[in-house]
Amino acid sequence: MTDFQTHSRSSVTAPPETKPIIVARNVEKWYDNGFHVLKGVSLTVKRGEVVVLMGPSGSGKSTFIRTFNGLEPYQKGSITIDGTPIAHNNKGIELVRREVGMVFQQFNLFPHLTVLKNITLGPIHLRRLTKSEAEANAMELLERVGITHQANKYPGQLSGGQQQRVAIARALAMQPKVMLFDEPTSALDPEMVREVLDVMRSLAKSGMTMVCVTHEVGFAREVADRIIFLADGYLVADTTPEDFFNNPKEERLQKFLSQILH
Repeated sequence: MTDFQTHSRSSVTAPPETKPIIVARNVEKWYDNGFHVLKGVSLTVKRGEVVVLMGPSGSGKSTFIRTFNGLEPYQKGSITIDGTPIAHNNKGIELVRREVGMVFQQFNLFPHLTVLKNITLGPIHLRRLTKSEAEANAMELLERVGITHQANKYPGQLSGGQQQRVAIARALAMQPKVMLFDEPTSALDPEMVREVLDVMRSLAKSGMTMVCVTHEVGFAREVADRIIFLADGYLVADTTPEDFFNNPKEERLQKFLSQILH
């Protein structure tokens, strides 16, 4: 049985003195065309914490979260994941990627492999699990995300919501210490959004460290310990959900909320 299935969120949240699992300091990132997308962004995430990143399109949210597993290199500053530094050139990044699961907007499943094989591929080849161990764990995870009966189907035979739940199960199969979500519901039809958010809520309650880029206001209010607001490459606000939505102090945040809250 996986850890996130057996504990409540309150029982596993790390005490304040525990070393943070993600430390990003003064991260700077610009593209070859000169666009400066991250401008000295710093963030510390404690073990067991759920942090939501919000902000307007082009603010740097997805870019920032992708620096945590080396999908986006950065030019200045420093990032460490559970004490392991991510170098600017991504040297040694494979060690970090084994500890960091990521779920994308698009599902990125292998279309020629069944659901079960999509989930077991990484644990067998990277975690060195036996086929039977990996399959047993995969079936537990599929039960957790509510699609055990889809194990032998191919991704193309599933709905978008089901595919995204497979993607979450696949990431969890690597037993990550951190889960990153990059707008995981943005490509889904509205009726499929809730089933994915329900899985994420359950995962948050289990004590998993999560960093989520999302525009799902209800999810952020309910699940986040903190909400980070980015705009124009800067970290503008870092606060609790209550203060974020009910007492926004920054003019840029007030403008953003007036556009997304109807």
